Amino acid sequence: MRLTDFWSRLEEAFGPGYAGSIARDQVLAQLGGRTIEEALASGEQTHVVWRAVCAAYPDRVPARLR
Repeated sequence: MRLTDFWSRLEEAFGPGYAGSIARDQVLAQLGGRTIEEALASGEQTHVVWRAVCAAYPDRVPARLR
């Protein structure tokens, strides 16, 4: 998954304003206690981060984006 695709999916799932907040502020256990931004900055693959987002927010991410 390209990084641009990742951000598009995140914005579609959470809205443009809230997606940035989720990425900056929410620590996900699935990412080893890191935020989305920290995981991506450390070189984690986008599809791994996206799976963590889907697992952390199953009610928020539509099935078609999984």
